[in-house]
Amino acid sequence: MSQRSRTAVLALTAALALLAGGCAEAGGVRGTPGSAGLRDPLFPKLGNGGYDVGHYGLTLAYDPASGRLDGTAEITARATQDLSAFNLDLAGLTVRGATVGGAPAAYNRAGNELTLRPHKDLPEGKQFRVTVTYSGVPEPLTDADGSKEGWLRTAGGAVAVGEPAGSMTWFPGNHHPSDKAAYDLTLTLPAGLDGLSNGVRTARRTEADGRVTTVWHTAEPMASYLATVAIGRYETGTATALGSVPVLTAAESPAAAGSAALRGEIPGILARQVKSFGPYPFSAAGAVVTQDGTLGYALETQTRPVFPASSFDRTTLVHEQAHQWFGNSVTPATWRDIWLNEGFATYAEWLYTEEYEHVPARTHFARAFAQDANWAFPPAAPPAAGNLFDPPVYQRGAMVLHKLRETVGDRVFGEILRGWPAKYRHANATTDDFTTYAESVAGRDLDALWQVWLYGDEKPDRP
Repeated sequence: MSQRSRTAVLALTAALALLAGGCAEAGGVRGTPGSAGLRDPLFPKLGNGGYDVGHYGLTLAYDPASGRLDGTAEITARATQDLSAFNLDLAGLTVRGATVGGAPAAYNRAGNELTLRPHKDLPEGKQFRVTVTYSGVPEPLTDADGSKEGWLRTAGGAVAVGEPAGSMTWFPGNHHPSDKAAYDLTLTLPAGLDGLSNGVRTARRTEADGRVTTVWHTAEPMASYLATVAIGRYETGTATALGSVPVLTAAESPAAAGSAALRGEIPGILARQVKSFGPYPFSAAGAVVTQDGTLGYALETQTRPVFPASSFDRTTLVHEQAHQWFGNSVTPATWRDIWLNEGFATYAEWLYTEEYEHVPARTHFARAFAQDANWAFPPAAPPAAGNLFDPPVYQRGAMVLHKLRETVGDRVFGEILRGWPAKYRHANATTDDFTTYAESVAGRDLDALWQVWLYGDEKPDRP
């Protein structure tokens, strides 16, 4: 047996002993371990069972020169079963200590699973607080489609993006979209660097050693994949949207000068989208534009989407801002439901060009219908994790919505488009939830539409 194999066996034995010990009765409660994974159809090991997170308090200090991150995560959660042990998702990094309810907790690591055993079992319904201290040099994840996510180092700092699983590279948590929570993030950096995150910046101070600390508050529930951090030298701009929503944008040089005008359009874009999608769901808005070379795609990180400079154009901006309703406020219950994010955001592009560039949505529909790549699989059934961001999710997802519009008419479709994000505001939803809701508003059975356009394997003869 190799030394690596022997070490792995010892670690597994320790983990099994830890979990078995958790079944003992403590304080009148006989708990069992929460599941290590939520059996998501595409990411079965992502997330954890047995508890629901209400709040993350993240305190981070980062040194760009060494790449070292020092963090403390304070997680407030509620037990959804009698718990003897539970897991957090954490990739890499070194755990320095953990407490549950203020008392030291036993813990061990196995891959991306951090298992904690509290001193006493936690009864179902109990609210509890977990504190984990950790440090190290975060490493990005490589997705099944070859893209990079997680904590990405840049020439002058870092940018953190997390869809679908990269947030586990920089803080421990329940990293499945079905467990949304509020966030407070405190970020300390060397002098001269800016640090940005989601939500509203509530404080900025200079420490005794010259480092600068900023504090960010996200009041509305957020899936962990939508959390972000951007560190570097940024030019910032402020505005107000919709009468009272603060808009904070930031861009790294040399992208700053070229992006300023478009960043200034965000209040107007949001005002137009409110007319189509209903009230804006968050208390802040904005955008972060990074230099090219690190991030290969734009992402709808909550309240403050992140763009590489080469992707910061009006169409992409409209798409990512539409996600604030579709994906960020109404979040998919599983990753298989991601067309509810991308199909709606793509259709938001079609609506924008229809109204402001005089290109009918039907024209986009016909173009999408003609492209064979959009028929690789049904939008409601991506076959594997590597297909999460494939054309059918986006283009055919938008085609479903256009066929719904043509079937029920513009008035009813408008009611669906505004009512859907209102009904599931700050919640999770499935594809079945959407089809049921659309039929309830339309007042008719739409199975024929769903079977062909949403679930069908074959391309129809005519669009």
